[in-house]
Amino acid sequence: MELSAMDRQKLVNLGQALVNQERAQPLVMPQQPDSGFWFGGGNVIQDADGSFLLIGRYRNSGDSRTGVGAGERGLELAIFRSGSPMGPYEKVRSFSKADLTCGGEPVVSIEGAALARTEKGLEVFVSTEKASLYPERLKEFQKPGAGVWSIDHMVASVVEELNPVHLRPLIPPGPPERLHAKDPVALPDADGGLTLIYCTHPFAWSSSGTAVLRRKPGGDTFDPVSDDLLKRGPVWDIAAARVTDRLRVPAVGGFSERPAQSLYFYDSCECLRPLEDHSTAVKRPRGYSCEEIGGLAWGLDEAFPAVRSLSVEAPLFVSPMGTGCSRYVSTLVTAEGILATWQQSQDDLSQPLVGHFLGNDEIAEILRWMR
Repeated sequence: MELSAMDRQKLVNLGQALVNQERAQPLVMPQQPDSGFWFGGGNVIQDADGSFLLIGRYRNSGDSRTGVGAGERGLELAIFRSGSPMGPYEKVRSFSKADLTCGGEPVVSIEGAALARTEKGLEVFVSTEKASLYPERLKEFQKPGAGVWSIDHMVASVVEELNPVHLRPLIPPGPPERLHAKDPVALPDADGGLTLIYCTHPFAWSSSGTAVLRRKPGGDTFDPVSDDLLKRGPVWDIAAARVTDRLRVPAVGGFSERPAQSLYFYDSCECLRPLEDHSTAVKRPRGYSCEEIGGLAWGLDEAFPAVRSLSVEAPLFVSPMGTGCSRYVSTLVTAEGILATWQQSQDDLSQPLVGHFLGNDEIAEILRWMR
């Protein structure tokens, strides 16, 4: 099935209406209003009692390019609760680097995490940078003080019973071309299975990609689905492709009679170091360093993991403030509409977690839109 130009525009409009940069409201603030301080890299779910649980990590100033000794970087994993998708959110759990030690290796930094409510209970997936070494033949590529990223897992009946004593390794470091595993996205499937999406980086940190695992209904292990879910693009997203969310397209309007399909929000950038625009050239958002600005991809559910970008020529999600950084988009479908959350650069260069709620009437209007 090919997307018509009209359907493509509807889906782009839906993505932009959800990740509305001007209407976004802060949900969780970083620890300081300054460059290098942010909160995000997680998701929101609805708990068994109807309340909303939000997970993310506090990141303080520090730079992996010069070694984590330059600052604290990812120092706390936190879970919040609220009675409303837009908050206010109250912190109910907190885990330090020492708390998240797993497999006997000290944690250097905490990165992305994900919550999922499944038949097993409340599952937490968290990525951490551990003080482990590169393969001997590549050791010169490892920056002083830096480690290797991997993903661990714990489960409990309720959030209050989560105990990192039960944390177990889930996704170890991969082969050199996909050495680092981080930023998990946990997606419960309609049949009771669980799809786990995560970001990979090579030993040289020269790019990023997205890998996929799936746990069958009733199973305990994850099987590989893809090690390259979304190909890096030809223009603004040539350096990275980190998928941060899958949103099934609501079955309204013309989409009610179509095969099931999904949108995929992803983070990317054009380069890994700042590039200066020529003085006479069009100035445009490039992103740099890691995955700083966002795009949108699409795919038929029956054809998964076949996914392709809808934002080939330019990013769709750029903050109007600060550095322009807008990343880690995550969505939650509720009875009343869809919540979108993401990390957004501010004028003070900090990055709080912000949110925007789009009601069902607005969603239906967007997907019914006719030219």
